[in-house]
Amino acid sequence: MPRSPAWTRDELLLACALVVENGWNELREGDSRVLDLSDLLRSLPIHANAAQAIPKFRSIGSVSRKTSDLASNHPAYTGSPTKGGRLDKEVIATFIARPSEMLGAAAALRQGIGTGELHKIPEDPDELDDEGNSAIEGRLLARWALHRERDRNLRARKIARAEKLGQPLQCEVCTFDFGRFYGALGKGYVEIHHVLPLHISGPRETKLEDLAFLCANCHRMCHRGHRGASWRTPAALRAEIEKAAKAGEAA
Repeated sequence: MPRSPAWTRDELLLACALVVENGWNELREGDSRVLDLSDLLRSLPIHANAAQAIPKFRSIGSVSRKTSDLASNHPAYTGSPTKGGRLDKEVIATFIARPSEMLGAAAALRQGIGTGELHKIPEDPDELDDEGNSAIEGRLLARWALHRERDRNLRARKIARAEKLGQPLQCEVCTFDFGRFYGALGKGYVEIHHVLPLHISGPRETKLEDLAFLCANCHRMCHRGHRGASWRTPAALRAEIEKAAKAGEAA
């Protein structure tokens, strides 16, 4: 019989949120929240047909044991910790450092699964970094966010409003203007970026004020996985550019 695949960051995000909400204590098999999480994990669009092919895939028992791993590997735990894994410990550390953000990510992920939105969105190579790792909020929220940014109607509305107000279609980080640089070929072109990621804003309806204009290079850098983050605001990217410039001057 095939073995269940290793737990992903998305799955650990959901399990650790339960542990945190339970006061960093494990959840027993008889807890209704464990049953609910087992059902939710078996529905995630991550492990292909594992739920159908492996009867014990993310069973109530395995979910309860994972909450034990997460609870007992907390630095403040006084008993003997279970073995756990490297990713378990990374997720624990992230929840300790950024509890509100990570609980928000878990809530957003639950909502995306509950509405069926995430089941409709195909995998995107940009949901993983160059080393094949997902960001701290997991790959499913990154997939969902990237899909939203590629909404042609939303982009058209943002551009139309800027043109109506006489605002330039230029990158809000480096001021690159496709029309000015490429002439007729680049006229009317610019990319859009959500100012806040789903795990902070929540999966609410996108407003035009939530979007920023970016050139392709700056947009790529706003999404590039680096030190666990896969999302940057235009202001944060400008700060990175200024820091790099100062480092260059000092060298």
